[in-house]
Amino acid sequence: MVSLVLPRLVSFEGAPRRAASVAERNVTALKSAYWIVLISGFFEPLLYLLSIGVGVGALIHQLTLPDGRVVGYAAFVAPAMLASSAMTGAMAETTFNFFGKMKYMKLYDGILATPVQPFEIALGELGWAMVRGTLYSAAFLAIMVLLDLTSPGRALLALPAAVLIGFTFGALGMTLSTLMRSWQDFDLMGSAQFVLFLFSGTFVPAEAYPAVLRWLIEVTPLYRSVDLVRTITTGGSGWSWLVDVGYLVGLTLLGLTLASRRMAAKLYT
Repeated sequence: MVSLVLPRLVSFEGAPRRAASVAERNVTALKSAYWIVLISGFFEPLLYLLSIGVGVGALIHQLTLPDGRVVGYAAFVAPAMLASSAMTGAMAETTFNFFGKMKYMKLYDGILATPVQPFEIALGELGWAMVRGTLYSAAFLAIMVLLDLTSPGRALLALPAAVLIGFTFGALGMTLSTLMRSWQDFDLMGSAQFVLFLFSGTFVPAEAYPAVLRWLIEVTPLYRSVDLVRTITTGGSGWSWLVDVGYLVGLTLLGLTLASRRMAAKLYT
């Protein structure tokens, strides 16, 4: 059904249509067992929120943000879990799955025999990854509203931010996948992802760290993502979110460009 309806909904032509065809192929190839993988990815940040945000939050109660606002600890942790969820969902699709299709399944070799170009493959895979990231983000925002950790209006504003975060990490994931030599290399990526998760202002403000480490943290993509979502869901003011948005958009464009060039170098040789 989806393979019949999607082409009619996406009626544009040219590069966008070809990129959408790559995403459409993934929908058509979706297996029933894959839904279990999709659902499991939602529970990880939720469990962190309940165990640390709510559990530890019962001991910490409140935190003072850099702008002087005081928020509950669970409301402080929840945006970080949302940003981490968007990152995890997007990178799961654009790393392991993308690498397997490119290196072992040789899927893209066949696609390149058609008019589809490497940049359009990258864009299509990124769009498909965003479906997963958006589902996680929307479900998590609903949980935040139910737990009174943000308002419904702020949750609606936070959803596009979460989508942007997914785009950024999806593009980065594809770029990294083109540099991987084997499955073992993904252990390094998983370690780096976990370090980001722990030290991106996730559980404590970046201001709690020594100055040098703090500046290092504040230039990482997950910290900028957490800062953007936290500003929205806690009702922050000012224009610092523009820095976060500009950073994430720039990183997305850079990742897409590098990924498509690396794909072309690998697939055309």
